[in-house]
Amino acid sequence: MSGPIVGVIGILVMFAVLFLFRIPAAFTMMLVGFLGVTYVTSFKAALGMIGPDMWNIFSNYGLTVIPMFILVGEFVHFAGYNNGLYNATYRWFGHYRGGLAITTIMACAAFSAISGSNTATAATMSSVAIPEMKKYNYHPMLNAGSVAAGATLGVLIPPSIVLVVYGLYTGQSIGKLFFGNVIPSVVLTALIAATVFYICWRHPDWGPSAAKSTWSERMRALPEIIDILVLFAIIMFALFTGVVTATEAAAASCALALLICIIRRKLSWKGFIASIGETLRISCLVFMIVGGATIFGRFLAITRLPFEAADWITTLALPNWVLLWIILIFYIIGGCVMDALAFLLISLPIFFPIVLHMGYDPVWFGQVVCIVTTMGAIMPPIGICCYVVAGMAKDIPLGTVFKGGMYYIPAYIISIIILMLFPYWTVLVLSDLVQ
Repeated sequence: MSGPIVGVIGILVMFAVLFLFRIPAAFTMMLVGFLGVTYVTSFKAALGMIGPDMWNIFSNYGLTVIPMFILVGEFVHFAGYNNGLYNATYRWFGHYRGGLAITTIMACAAFSAISGSNTATAATMSSVAIPEMKKYNYHPMLNAGSVAAGATLGVLIPPSIVLVVYGLYTGQSIGKLFFGNVIPSVVLTALIAATVFYICWRHPDWGPSAAKSTWSERMRALPEIIDILVLFAIIMFALFTGVVTATEAAAASCALALLICIIRRKLSWKGFIASIGETLRISCLVFMIVGGATIFGRFLAITRLPFEAADWITTLALPNWVLLWIILIFYIIGGCVMDALAFLLISLPIFFPIVLHMGYDPVWFGQVVCIVTTMGAIMPPIGICCYVVAGMAKDIPLGTVFKGGMYYIPAYIISIIILMLFPYWTVLVLSDLVQ
């Protein structure tokens, strides 16, 4: 049996184990990858290769970025800034038709700019926004759908854990990835907000307007936003100027976030301990996925499946943009059936060399992949953000959440098309300025 065939069988076995036995993606990739390497080589050779691979991954200094950025988000979360952000955006946008849904999306974007996690954003904003929208008789699909779609921005807006892992895996500058992500984040956020206006135009009764706030109420709500904007601006400025590395910026942001929370007297000792605990839990989850993907990636490399796939795709008489859309469809399907980060790490060994061979910029491709994997977070059957929202809103069925989320899928597709039509003006114009 040829190596590439073994690689394909390994991928099929991995998906079968995921669906039939419900083993977490990280352990599934480790198990199937190790058994695959053992089959292709030997048990002794598998131990000899995988041991150094795991050591090289977990001794990588760059990985310290991940728990530090997660900790920043946890500090902000347990300090209660989510409520302040929602209140501030509600004061400014709540009086429009669908204004509470717009408020939710803007608050999700602001919270995501610090937390970098879609699940944390989904859980946080569900507890804050869904009861408010219920109070104003928002339709359940608009209510839950706007929270789920807004929460996906946690994967996209810097500091994005997906972009950090992508940068570490492909050797790209995290600073360039973060700044290249600024315009795509704005575009997608605007398109998601525009979708709310479209829904309310089609169904005026789905999003009735709330009471209009006075200017004094709006101004009193601004300090909550200013704290977050200052923290975000300092991180991005430090990365942009090259004064600090991404790891140093993450460490400084932790210290700054903690200092702001202490000065504002928002973070209790109990909240501090809870922040540390959640950071450990989420970081271990991410690291296990990275470790599992490393073992599975080694198995695929030994079978030569990535190289054979690259050679086969390049022989197709198709334009590069068609080949790119074929790759993106694989990412959409993969994001629908398994964890987005896990699928990203499985697929990069196969598709990243192909994309480079076609001449696409790796920083630009990172933004496109980030949007596509983000879209998978609200698509059935896995759609992790929809599951989190349904879990937080006990009286809104999961099917209703998925239906509400599907209204926003065109926003993702349009943003991808915009990035493909204008790669320089949407990504490279800012990423090329980073020192």
